[in-house]
Amino acid sequence: MPPRQKRVLITGAAGFIGSHLCDRFIKDGFRVVGMDNLITGNLANIEHLFKLEAFQFYHHDITTYVHVAGPIDYIMHFASPASPIDYLKLPIQTLKVSSLGTHNLLGFAMLKNARILVASTSEIYGDPLEHPQHETYWGNVNPVGPRGVYDEAKRFMEAITMAYHTAHGLDTRIVRIFNTYGPRMRLNDGRALPAFMKQALDNKPITVFGDGSQTRSFCYVDDQVEGLVRLLMSNYHGPVNIGNPDEVTIADFAEEIIALTGSSQPIVYEPLPVDDPKQRRPDISIAEDLLGWSPQVRRADGLRRTLDYFRSLPSRE
Repeated sequence: MPPRQKRVLITGAAGFIGSHLCDRFIKDGFRVVGMDNLITGNLANIEHLFKLEAFQFYHHDITTYVHVAGPIDYIMHFASPASPIDYLKLPIQTLKVSSLGTHNLLGFAMLKNARILVASTSEIYGDPLEHPQHETYWGNVNPVGPRGVYDEAKRFMEAITMAYHTAHGLDTRIVRIFNTYGPRMRLNDGRALPAFMKQALDNKPITVFGDGSQTRSFCYVDDQVEGLVRLLMSNYHGPVNIGNPDEVTIADFAEEIIALTGSSQPIVYEPLPVDDPKQRRPDISIAEDLLGWSPQVRRADGLRRTLDYFRSLPSRE
């Protein structure tokens, strides 16, 4: 009898990173169960998988309960609104999916004796007082500010995941994802990269918040997925930063987008949103040493691929 195919549950499967994870695990010979309640996910991201016998999809909200028949070997927890425009509009859902939803998945992982990786975020560092941000940094977060619903939900996710590991011996992994970009991002999700590209494609001025001196680093989605898979298959239980340490100011990044798109529109400056981080760059030394991972895709190349995707969309609403 041939060995049973390994089976992975991916929550947030119709989202940006979740859908790319579905593709990767299918490519690697896994059976994939995708789960998403579609409040921010898009079935178009995974519709190409529906014809495959190795793929199943559950339209389901994990904050209620989690059940999948049969064995599950791995769980990748990527369900959550993930951009400011989403979690400001959906604050309660954002808090629930990383608290109640994570709790349900951890219990489910115990039931199935599955390894679980939870997707945390660089936002747990808040507006950091340490630069670059290493995993030992505890962060500088305003729990009652407008971004607190996301930041604190993810901090709770990390805490309960580690509690299940230490109290119950559950096989857990924690990733802290820094800004990631690529095809299947939503043009209207409010983050700098899709916002700049949408404005350029619509021949509108490019809006930069603050004076543009704040920094970000951008990791192409293929690099991100490679890091995630390596972390899942490692034996490390502590949090790991996965991101690209190539840091750029938002003003310079806006100029890159203008040059790439050929836009003739100017940059306009607006007030900085409350609690917007002034700098963000990962220390990836743990990922490099532990996983042998570092980003491979140059930003110029990743931006071209992303722009090609946005240009291919039937509508830019």
